[in-house]
Amino acid sequence: MNTERNIRRTVLPNGLTVLTERMEHLRSVAMGVWIKSGSRCEPAETNGISHFVEHMLFKGTRSRSAQIIAREMDSIGGNLDAFTGKETICFNVKSLAEHVPIALEVLADLVLNPVFASTEIERERGVILEEIKIDEDNPDVLVHELFTQSFWKDHPLGKPILGTSATVAKLDQEKLFAYHNDSFHGGNMVFSAAGNLDHDQFAEAIAEKFSGLTSGEAVREQKAPEASARILLRNKKALEQVQICLGVPAPPITDDNRYTTLILNTVLGGGMSSRLFQTIREERGMAYSIYSDLNPYRDTGTLCIYAGTSAGKALEVVSLILAEFRNLKESPLSEEELTRAKDQLKGNILMGLESSNSRMANLARQEMYFKQFFSVEEITARIDAVDAAQVQQMAQRLFDPDRIAVTLLGRLDGIKLNRAKLVC
Repeated sequence: MNTERNIRRTVLPNGLTVLTERMEHLRSVAMGVWIKSGSRCEPAETNGISHFVEHMLFKGTRSRSAQIIAREMDSIGGNLDAFTGKETICFNVKSLAEHVPIALEVLADLVLNPVFASTEIERERGVILEEIKIDEDNPDVLVHELFTQSFWKDHPLGKPILGTSATVAKLDQEKLFAYHNDSFHGGNMVFSAAGNLDHDQFAEAIAEKFSGLTSGEAVREQKAPEASARILLRNKKALEQVQICLGVPAPPITDDNRYTTLILNTVLGGGMSSRLFQTIREERGMAYSIYSDLNPYRDTGTLCIYAGTSAGKALEVVSLILAEFRNLKESPLSEEELTRAKDQLKGNILMGLESSNSRMANLARQEMYFKQFFSVEEITARIDAVDAAQVQQMAQRLFDPDRIAVTLLGRLDGIKLNRAKLVC
């Protein structure tokens, strides 16, 4: 229990963890069923099956067709959605508090009782294949995908969440049922909710709806991947810009120094006042989009910089990014820049906790990754405790020229990049 945020936790006999956060000032409730495994747990031959199953659960249950599911949710003004990540799958619904029984009934039925009808599988296969094509046609999405596949080479973490045209084509009803049976059980699931609800009544309702859920252990993942510092140059003449992804290994999500890394990322490319945005876009006008992003996982992570620019400026943009790496390694942040980054980070975190949807997701992620719940005061205190020397040490730790990976995508005629040009 976390009394400051009115958080309660119950573990049902089948291992399903139920989390709630009471928010009395709201008239709604956000609920989510979280599967503690995603695309990184897939064998190579079934890459994309987590995402396929996510899609198929909306296509009908033993008692509801896809049309009936849609009608029931629309009739209560509810919003039913889902997503698949590298380490999780989430099915979520938001409704008025008075309609929670209906919303919960539909959500539980959808998650527990799929039929994976063969006709629907073929229809949805076509939808997903089109979704894959959309990503292939989107340059900034494609360059990130190419970077990830190269960075985590030969590891499931580097495989696309959607799968490939080849792997999706081979997924059938038998494989989908096997995946559902192996992943959708009490020990591998969390049910989180936030809004105007009573924990005891809600946990009792979950226990009733999920009474048939089998128990089991969390799905085991492969060992942590080894990062590959590759330089990948991919020609795509149809593009007007060169897409740049440059990244390094970063700490996992539970790392003790995670707030230091967050501040470093904020200073580097986390907003309009960041060094990369000011230097490359505002001062030199060399890119419209330029930012850095952290992608932390259970056992590893990346810090990645993205930019889109013209072919003639691509190598100069890479050089400017490396110059900012070097500056962060050689000189500590000023007090003013450190304070600004801390205030920006705290603002982003606190504003991100204002909705019931974000609180619901925050509950589940803290349970899955930390097994505890941090108060706002704890988080802000940890951010405030970071000093300039720690940020500098983190920059020195992360920005190792031998560990920098780069992917360039676009018209690359004449562009050459080697390890000697990545010195920082």
